[in-house]
Amino acid sequence: MKLSNKFIAPNYILLFVLVVLLSSCSRNPVTGKREVMLMTEGQEIALGIESDPQIVAAYGLYQDDKIQTFIQEKGKAMAAISHRPNLEYEFKVLDSPVINAFAVPGGYVYFTRGILAHFNNEAEFAGVLGHEIGHITARHSAKQQSNAQLAQVLLVGGMIASEKFRTFAEPVNQGMGLLFLKFGRDDESQSDKLGAEYSTKIGYDAHEMANFFGTLKKMREQSGQSIPDFMSTHPDPADREQKVHSYAITRQNESNLSSFKKNRDSYLRMIDGIKYGEDPRAGFFESNMFYHPDLKFQFPVPSGWQTQNLPSAVQMAPQANDAMISMTLAANGVLRDIASKMINDNNLRVIEQSNTSVNGYEAYAMITQQAADAASGQPELKIMTYFIKYNNNVYQFNGMAETANFNKYFNTFGSTMKGFNKLSDTEKLNRQARTIKIVTVKQNSTLRQALESYGSKNADMNDLSLLNGMELGDQVARGMLIKTLTD
Repeated sequence: MKLSNKFIAPNYILLFVLVVLLSSCSRNPVTGKREVMLMTEGQEIALGIESDPQIVAAYGLYQDDKIQTFIQEKGKAMAAISHRPNLEYEFKVLDSPVINAFAVPGGYVYFTRGILAHFNNEAEFAGVLGHEIGHITARHSAKQQSNAQLAQVLLVGGMIASEKFRTFAEPVNQGMGLLFLKFGRDDESQSDKLGAEYSTKIGYDAHEMANFFGTLKKMREQSGQSIPDFMSTHPDPADREQKVHSYAITRQNESNLSSFKKNRDSYLRMIDGIKYGEDPRAGFFESNMFYHPDLKFQFPVPSGWQTQNLPSAVQMAPQANDAMISMTLAANGVLRDIASKMINDNNLRVIEQSNTSVNGYEAYAMITQQAADAASGQPELKIMTYFIKYNNNVYQFNGMAETANFNKYFNTFGSTMKGFNKLSDTEKLNRQARTIKIVTVKQNSTLRQALESYGSKNADMNDLSLLNGMELGDQVARGMLIKTLTD
């Protein structure tokens, strides 16, 4: 007798899920407990290897040999005493002003120059380093991936919708969403414990890790101060700082060491000269214009649009998020050939195309259409593209919107692309990044007085308070090292 499929299917689904659960249990390296894990260690490593170039391309590496050597040495020392010393760990500094640190499955750990600028000793760095290694050793990212995969099994064929404009808007960042999974409080607490454990094992004072979380908390609470990325992706219970102090006490009591390192002066001397904030040499927005001093070009930005400058692309979008303009560096060559490759690679239908010029520079313009994709949820898009040859580079502009909205943005797209031109304003060409300068306190005073003695501006005092991890009224002693900012 042949049974109806509506009775057979649920049984097969439950059997399949049961097989998945029974065959996918593995022992957690930190807790020793068995847990469902659909991602093998080999898959974790493969994910890290695949993801690392995307991350580096999206943010860029911060070029400072002494800092890179420092984090690599400390990272390797900590990895060796971790719960997963067998992994091939990589530790890198990203050229980003945001305050962030994160880890990718398989052993990849990243610090931004923004967070390094806010540490005031090696022990603070070591605590956060241990926290991030803890996410790897406890397999937090792998666990989240497994949970997501299991959810898909249970849904049996559920679809994940793609974001609008993915093909053109984020050429480097495709798939990177899975790298920055937000962890729950249990995972964060476990990583805090591991941060205290690992940093203590290599001789650092884990109390400094708690103090750094206190600095981040102040930054979040201050009026007008955006939440640091490290806090927004790492849930922060109200008593987190106190809990980390408690973890530090426990680990230090268990340790055979009689004293624990902070290494304030050596750390501050190492970061002397590190860039602070956005680096205008890589391009900056100002008064509805984008300027790039190093590449010597400029173009207008639509008024009121949101903007983002990444190493891989400049992106602009209206508040409604129903359109986007992106500008990237294209491969060199004959402009018509570059355009043909874009058409073929993305299955575009050409509406019109022609040779043209933009402010005297050779250009190629076209309007194309990309069909909707029901499977991924991608709507039908209409795209205006300009390829502009300037100073031995080819710059590619894409202005895109759903076909129904394209005419609404037609003139805006055209104004931005046709506004591309040579940058000749000396003030813009000579704009430099601000850097942190380490100075010696001249006499016993408050932090504010010490900063004022070196000509620090009142407008910088709030930033300098946070950078130094101190209140402006706190006492500083003669001979103490503190951070100031260059103009």
